[in-house]
Amino acid sequence: MKENKIKNWLRSFFYKSNGQQADWYLIGLVTFLLFFGLAILSSASSVESYRVYGDTYWHLRHQLIYGVLPGVLFFVFFAFFDYQKLRKWAFPIFLLAIFLLVLVFIPGFGSTNNTFAKSWIHLFGFSFQPAEVAKLSFILYLSSWLASRDSDVIKDAKQGFFPFLFSLGVIGVLMIMQPDWGTLLIIVSIAIAIFFVAGGSLKHIFWLIICGIGVFSLLVSKSATTLKRLTTFLHPELDPKGMGYQINQALLAVGSGGWLGRGFGHSRQKFSYLPEVYGDSVYAIAAEELGFAFSVLIVLVFLLLFFRGLKIANNCEDKFGKYVAVGIATWLITQAFLNIGAIIGIFPLTGVPLPFISYGGTSLAVALAACGILVNISRQTNRY
Repeated sequence: MKENKIKNWLRSFFYKSNGQQADWYLIGLVTFLLFFGLAILSSASSVESYRVYGDTYWHLRHQLIYGVLPGVLFFVFFAFFDYQKLRKWAFPIFLLAIFLLVLVFIPGFGSTNNTFAKSWIHLFGFSFQPAEVAKLSFILYLSSWLASRDSDVIKDAKQGFFPFLFSLGVIGVLMIMQPDWGTLLIIVSIAIAIFFVAGGSLKHIFWLIICGIGVFSLLVSKSATTLKRLTTFLHPELDPKGMGYQINQALLAVGSGGWLGRGFGHSRQKFSYLPEVYGDSVYAIAAEELGFAFSVLIVLVFLLLFFRGLKIANNCEDKFGKYVAVGIATWLITQAFLNIGAIIGIFPLTGVPLPFISYGGTSLAVALAACGILVNISRQTNRY
């Protein structure tokens, strides 16, 4: 009897009542990234965990309790919860995310957590990053808002572009104030992707990008820290013991891995040489221990995850579901490439975590929740 209940539960997870099948490829890719991330995190964080806490697996256990456990629960919940019901809650969720982003600037709640960006909140003994919640809430809100408008209205500057620009500007200003340039770039990429798919004018998108570059250049010129980071990205050799230290050590870790790596658990850079070794630098440890071949595999898995998201969006006839799928897929691929690109010297260091792999309970839990929504959308499409 119990075995039949388990089988029926599993079947209900992968199949909707009308026989539609969940995206097995998406589930498999997320599962691979989750278990691979835990394996790499256990190795990358072992030295620092023992040095600080006297426990080799402290960070791994913390990730399991505050990231994997709630994340899997969110994943399963949203895989079953009809995503269309999220549409009426999109605006309240977005307002809550804005409130949390404002809360980081209030003394007693906000914290920098050893970074120059004020992007953490401490409540009731827990700490989390509201910017991670803001990504998903913005996707839901923007998708809901655009789905309620015809393409002709969206193409109109007064009725479509300017209201879209206002909602993007509200969350953008809060990101600039922290400052969190990595999250800002991710949110802008999400907004452009959804706006384009919804039928937004290419002319408006072009001017948005041009104005964005201009505003970014102006803000960078007035921020000594951000300007120094950008200068260090262009010439890391000018400050090898300061801001250039992390990128130089990351490149050393990636280069020393060779084709097949030093072997799992045999990284040298994790012995207090590479900063943020289990955070935004975790890809360097993966490259050092597992080599070039496996590093490329990670990139391919993220690309496959992106294309599965686009495929789900393409098969979805509901506009809200289509836009949400595009937004989630764009979010994950942009964040992954910003992180990996920074480690190999293509982009400046922004501090964004590598989805599913970097240490951070908020990031992992929200990413799994987003993938649960993708699975739910795939269960309600008419074809593959």
